[in-house]
Amino acid sequence: MKKFTRRDVLKTALPGSLAMMAIPTIIPSTAFGANDRLRVGVIGVNGRGKDHIKGFMSQENVEVVALCDVDNVVSQKAAAEFKAKYNKDVQTFQDLRKLYDDKNIDAVSIATPNHWHALAAIWACQAGKDVYLEKPGSHTFNEGRKLIEAAKKYNRIVQHGVQLRSSVAIKEAIQHLRDGLIGNVYMARGVVYKWRPDIGNQGKSAVPEGLDWNIWQGPAQTRDFSKNYVHYNWHWFWDYGNGDIGNQGVHETDLCMWGLNVGLPEVISSSGGKFLWNDCKETPELLTTSYLYPKEKKVIEFEVRPWMTNKEDGVEVGNFFYGDKGYMVINGYSNYKTFLGKEREPGPSKNEGGDHYANFVKAVRAHDTGLQNGPVETAHLSSGIAHLGNISYRLGRRLNFDPASEKFINDKEANAMLTRNYRAPFTIPEKV
Repeated sequence: MKKFTRRDVLKTALPGSLAMMAIPTIIPSTAFGANDRLRVGVIGVNGRGKDHIKGFMSQENVEVVALCDVDNVVSQKAAAEFKAKYNKDVQTFQDLRKLYDDKNIDAVSIATPNHWHALAAIWACQAGKDVYLEKPGSHTFNEGRKLIEAAKKYNRIVQHGVQLRSSVAIKEAIQHLRDGLIGNVYMARGVVYKWRPDIGNQGKSAVPEGLDWNIWQGPAQTRDFSKNYVHYNWHWFWDYGNGDIGNQGVHETDLCMWGLNVGLPEVISSSGGKFLWNDCKETPELLTTSYLYPKEKKVIEFEVRPWMTNKEDGVEVGNFFYGDKGYMVINGYSNYKTFLGKEREPGPSKNEGGDHYANFVKAVRAHDTGLQNGPVETAHLSSGIAHLGNISYRLGRRLNFDPASEKFINDKEANAMLTRNYRAPFTIPEKV
């Protein structure tokens, strides 16, 4: 079997996008020594941040030394749990900017709400920290390009938190696609069937004690506090989240592009809506999106579906690839199966995961982006394609996109939605 290389990983940037990307210059003199302890700060510790803490504390010669959360009640609880589990004290911060001022912290792991991801990562790069960034890498399309620019300018390792990129099984599956196991691979499907209940409408209320509501809102325009936003359901409001295609779906958009060996699409068509609940969610419950690649004669079909539903070949969250000799089923982050020929004869399969945190640590120690399974470029692409689908949905029409310029073609209304109005001082500058 042919060795899977970084060139194969970065081919997901084509066509057009890769030419705009430059890999940070490697400076071996800045690399960690074999015995140097890597000190990590975790930002956002109420949800996914808990896994980040566990993931880094399981690495050899790596130590989580700081926890940061805008909700002081959450951070103090997390610090107490950390002490009980690891028998170590940990610093706590409420403002990530103060954590960045600590020169003893080498890297940060970011698990904030989506609207903070790119800005928090860019600030970290500017502060000289390497970054493990939870998906999506951006909240708006243009933020992803700025994130790449910051990683390059400040020569930092930025790893996108799509764990399947480090899965032994998934990497083998991608190699099978490259080697022609299922023939000419012309279509990828991503499916996200998650249990998403009615969240009601709790209206406005007083800001809870311990929560810095100003910092929590960050780049977004000011709103009154509502329990509908904090701590999880912000996903379903455009100011803070991106719906499920930009939440769980980024794992699957990433794999669709990787498996098809494509970059950003030229034609996007998305439709859906709210059909179940009369609640205050702004994002669609159901969303179906087509991404067309006319030059490559390829297509990505992506579907978000809530609540009661069937599985497809046992898959609730995963991917399918279709070729002229068979098809491939990827279930979750570490399992693939293949079915060959008209009779669907079982082909190669595997179930084996990987350690994405370990891959990040390896790249940081060597200060070598070539070692990364989830480099910063993939954060822009896999998040960006989700944003393009959301823009088509919100405008209610088919869109034509130029991957080289990363702009919609002759469409001011759509291009305006590639960015947002930032709230000072939480702004991403034109020059990072």
